[in-house]
Amino acid sequence: METTRTILRPYTQEDEDFLFHMLKAPEMMRYIGDGKTKDRDGTRRFLQWIMRAYAEDERNGLMIILHKDSGQRIGHAGLVPQIVEGQQEMEVGYWIWKEYWRKGYATEIAESLVRRGRERRISRLIALIHHENLPSISVAEKIGMVYEKEVVVNNKTVCLYALKIRD
Repeated sequence: METTRTILRPYTQEDEDFLFHMLKAPEMMRYIGDGKTKDRDGTRRFLQWIMRAYAEDERNGLMIILHKDSGQRIGHAGLVPQIVEGQQEMEVGYWIWKEYWRKGYATEIAESLVRRGRERRISRLIALIHHENLPSISVAEKIGMVYEKEVVVNNKTVCLYALKIRD
């Protein structure tokens, strides 16, 4: 998948070090999962989780974001299956490396993921966002998502934003 400034490609085992650097950075993990950084074992488990999503459907899961000009890895994003309150949902997920924050990358990628969802005829997309993560809330709103409610996911209360893209 391509956007104006990025290319998204599946993770490989060779991306483990990059993933580890993201997962060990407190500023990256502040609003993700339990908010705690991960060690090497946690990184391996997270990478296995990503690979399992690919095995279920190669179109799903987090993918590496490459900057088109430099080829540098700048984060990951994708359509991620989630179970929320017993319902199967598809989440628009995006993590951008700190150096690229507030430059429009997350919005550009999220818009592309919404287009991908439409092409796949997914009826609804969500974003699960910590209530203090104002930049991610802004991205969700820019792509047309609206706040629906608070939900508990993995023992953490988050805001559920949703976008109905077809009936």
